[in-house]
Amino acid sequence: MQLSNYASFPTTLPVIAEDDLFLYPFMISPLFLSDEKNIAAAAEAIENNSLVIVCPVKPEHEGLRELDSVYDAGVIGSIMRKVVLPDGRIKVLFQGLARGHVEKMVHDNPLRAQVDIIESTEANPLKMDAILEILREKVRALSQVSNYFPPDLLRTIEDNNEYNRIVDLICSTIKMKRENAYKLFIERDPEKRFLMLIDELIEETEANKLQKEIRSKVHTRIEKVNKEYFLKEQLKQIQKELGTDTHREEEIEEFRKKLEAKKDKMHPDAYKETNKQLERFARMHPDSGDAGMLQTYLEYVLEIPFGEESKKALNVHDVETQLNKDHFSLKKPKQRILEYFSVRELLELRGHADKEGRGAILCFAGPPGVGKTSLANSIATALKRPLVRIALGGLEDVNELRGHRRTYVGAMPGRIVQGVIEAKKMNPIIVLDEIDKVAKSHRGDPTAVLLEILDPEQNTHFRDYYLNFNLDLSKAIFIATANDVGQIPGPLRDRMEFISVSSYTPQEKYEIAKQYLIPQELKKHGLKPSELSISKTALYDVIEKHTREAGVRNLRRRVADIVRKTAKKILEDPSTQKVSVTLKNLKEFLEKTVFEIEKTDHIDRVGVVNGLAWTAVGGDVLKIEAIRINGKGVLQLTGSLGDVMKESARIALSVVKTLIDTGKLTIDHSIIPLSVTERETEVVVEASEVYKRFDLHLHVPDGATPKDGPSAGIAMSTVIASILSNKKVRADIAMTGEVSLTGNVLPIGGLKEKLIAAHRAGMKLGLIPQKNYERDLVDIPDEVKNVLEIRGVSRIEEVLETLLIDV
Repeated sequence: MQLSNYASFPTTLPVIAEDDLFLYPFMISPLFLSDEKNIAAAAEAIENNSLVIVCPVKPEHEGLRELDSVYDAGVIGSIMRKVVLPDGRIKVLFQGLARGHVEKMVHDNPLRAQVDIIESTEANPLKMDAILEILREKVRALSQVSNYFPPDLLRTIEDNNEYNRIVDLICSTIKMKRENAYKLFIERDPEKRFLMLIDELIEETEANKLQKEIRSKVHTRIEKVNKEYFLKEQLKQIQKELGTDTHREEEIEEFRKKLEAKKDKMHPDAYKETNKQLERFARMHPDSGDAGMLQTYLEYVLEIPFGEESKKALNVHDVETQLNKDHFSLKKPKQRILEYFSVRELLELRGHADKEGRGAILCFAGPPGVGKTSLANSIATALKRPLVRIALGGLEDVNELRGHRRTYVGAMPGRIVQGVIEAKKMNPIIVLDEIDKVAKSHRGDPTAVLLEILDPEQNTHFRDYYLNFNLDLSKAIFIATANDVGQIPGPLRDRMEFISVSSYTPQEKYEIAKQYLIPQELKKHGLKPSELSISKTALYDVIEKHTREAGVRNLRRRVADIVRKTAKKILEDPSTQKVSVTLKNLKEFLEKTVFEIEKTDHIDRVGVVNGLAWTAVGGDVLKIEAIRINGKGVLQLTGSLGDVMKESARIALSVVKTLIDTGKLTIDHSIIPLSVTERETEVVVEASEVYKRFDLHLHVPDGATPKDGPSAGIAMSTVIASILSNKKVRADIAMTGEVSLTGNVLPIGGLKEKLIAAHRAGMKLGLIPQKNYERDLVDIPDEVKNVLEIRGVSRIEEVLETLLIDV
């Protein structure tokens, strides 16, 4: 078909804007038209049996169909057939005939433009033949690394000598960027077209080579992995046929040997469960999901030291020697520990070993830093048994103790079983640290598990969820530690016997520092004992003014501070042979002082009294203050007081009112505010008016610290009686005791810590309930009793008679 059959050029033709790449002239391609202008242009061409030019759309104008949105070159051809599609689009079959160039726009709707043919310039035949041969060579090279050229197309390229047709054939086959394709399309010089196309072929060949290389490497790697897997599977089957599947069979056989070795020492249920899981593991495919879980289970179970026990016979003298070696003072705790182990030794000597462990569970209770955990360490050392420490502080998940069921991912035994495995003995010393800080949550109540562990009647059949069989824990010695016994649930408290490890006196702290802390810190810091000397007065000053605690933990830190500075001095001056720390130069080693208890100033005041309090870090002197304000008898309480302490203050006020009403407490009538009429008539008002016409404000200083308990009852009664009777309170007396509504003084707890605090505050006299005086005075250190006068009182009248003095 020739263009001359239609028109002579240049001429005006309808324009169709097409999104696809250039359609080369020899191609017959379907076009799917949906744009109204394109459809109108195609309809006009068919109706007039005329040509049409198809121009590609510029990338930045895709979707537009205006003349300035298309390239100014395209394919001139005829529309051979038109089909209306169901979706409203028009399918036309377009045959390209020649390259064309848009000269100018003639009409907008439908698009019509003046078009001319792009004619090729003349070229040197010899030169073109040489370039054509290079082009064919590049085509052959590209065909070897890609599937762009079918055999028929390659033959056509080899046999054809029409330069422009060859270029058009190749360009329609390979992938090209739109801009490069446009430049090739509009180029009139055949030589330049060939050279541009050769560059495109070289670039495409290199890209295809790289892709082929990467694809080959990936396939090779995949084939290698598949090959290795196939060979391994074949090897497994061959080994199985030959009976040489060594690794897995050896592992299973090792498990069986370990199980048989422990069979006689295991409970039948434990052996049955373990053997059952071992047989399952042997039958299971090694790549199964449960195989790893069962292997872990068998490893845990076979590490449990069934029947393995420490062989050293129990000897109470060894325990006593070790306790005295490691701890100063603590007479009562040591005595109770020795009694406990004396019973166990006697049971062993008389052949009642099967009942061993059925005694009470010990619980060391006391403030932090007094040596609760170190007592357990000393016991383990004396008995030559491994020590297992389980920190219970903040524990809220039952499974931490019970173990996790094997249905969960990452399941493992509980801390008890893990501790026994680590100890490698069935009779270790198990320390349950901070048992008062166990937390209850939605995960369960760990104290319920502890009930079973600590009950001698139940712990012979302790069941761990992970193991799924009973474990005998009766041989283990359980020792618990706690700061506050009141925080432990009642049923759990019932299973333990508490040994109170109370706070140390300054003299005891001095001896501990001298005998234990200083030598230990010197050794830890690489110093010789001869290189540091701390005077007695300096050490006492460190104890009393640089630490505030019941134990010696902070004291150890202060000693370490001094030792570090000593080491620094020796390094700075190698000629230094010895560093002496005295009261005068102590500030060079310790800067900050913390006054634990304020010394009494021995100034008697109205409305100020010294009470004694127990805290978690030892005793303390509690100043209680009161003032009276003209009012109507209202009592105001401040100082962060708890409910019990508030009730104690109200009881104290009622007790004092009763004393005033009965005349046992004399009142200075001059302080009672009178009305004008009463002053004019000189009326003598009743003594009871003193508490009716005054509001009382009672305050316990250090308001940010919560305070509670009834033991400040007699102190509150005294301060109220002082402010209402206008009598001074002796400043050198401290007191503790609960007061009843009838005026009786009731016993309290924490007496030792309270009297130590009174001693350190420089008090001369300490008033305590009579019952405490009769039964607890033996626990008070001699150094306190030798300095502080202690007196027992049973009635509030005795207290007031001792403390109140006239202004």
